[in-house]
Amino acid sequence: MSSHLIEDQIRTAIGAHGAWKLHLRAAVISGTCDTTGDEAACDDRCAFGKWLHGQQIDNQTRRSVPFRVVLRLHKQFHACAGDVIDAALAGQKDEALSILEGDFTDVSHRLRRAMVKWAGEQTRQRCA
Repeated sequence: MSSHLIEDQIRTAIGAHGAWKLHLRAAVISGTCDTTGDEAACDDRCAFGKWLHGQQIDNQTRRSVPFRVVLRLHKQFHACAGDVIDAALAGQKDEALSILEGDFTDVSHRLRRAMVKWAGEQTRQRCA
């Protein structure tokens, strides 16, 4: 698998996933959202998730620790996003905000760090 492809996917995903916090905050404030909690919780519907679960990634990469860590954290990220939306749509603004600022923010930071680390390893392998 091309290390450039992995780096490009990660770079794009970091930006897209960063935008989710704004989307979720708007849902908490308004109590409305164009996405259901169940839809947001699916980790294979965003572009990065489609790539992670798709056929472009070879078996060697899938067996790697960085891939497995990113896959697990990406699933948690989407589960937390779904929880925020569910609470927001149920009118539980304080609960939604608590999840957003707590679990969601934590897993979002861990996912970003794992993706940056994976991209860095790809760069080092390419330059070695």
